Amino acid sequence: MAILTYNVIVSLDGYVEDSAGSLDYAMPDEETHRFFNGQTKATAAFLFGRRMYEAMEDFWTAPERANGEDIEAKFARLYVDTPRTVFSDTLDSVADGCRLVRSADAIAEVQRLKRETEGTLAVAGAALAASLVDHIDQFEVTVLPTILGGGKPYFPVGHHLDLTLEEQRHFTQSGWMYLRYSVSR
Repeated sequence: MAILTYNVIVSLDGYVEDSAGSLDYAMPDEETHRFFNGQTKATAAFLFGRRMYEAMEDFWTAPERANGEDIEAKFARLYVDTPRTVFSDTLDSVADGCRLVRSADAIAEVQRLKRETEGTLAVAGAALAASLVDHIDQFEVTVLPTILGGGKPYFPVGHHLDLTLEEQRHFTQSGWMYLRYSVSR
């Protein structure tokens, strides 16, 4: 049975995007990127909301990524090799290597994937995570020493969750902090 995790980079004040909808504040250094590569290697499938899919897919499948710097090229290869499910009501199709599922079917699809998959199912996208919050087993937060002052929040508003810290890691060059919490139910 798979573990459903919500894993994303977040500002110190809790935002995954700035107020303009940008992710540009979250460029990992080499140490952090290597860590993300290891996480991606251990991921059985990515579960994307539409906006996160659009931000990731074209960038990481572009030919120059696979032929670029070693650390990014490795991530690009891992990304392409990892099955990707996109939950969207506005897209009519998705790229090769991806599956399209309508948002209304998200909970049923995630329950099926959890039953039929071994490993980690990585949710990416705040709106998708909010719709699946009661099914998420772990929250993985990579906190940046940056204050955005507003934007899209990491945690869904209005949900009370009791969490237990399972792992932490400090990236010395960047000052970033990785925290993994399990949900206490």
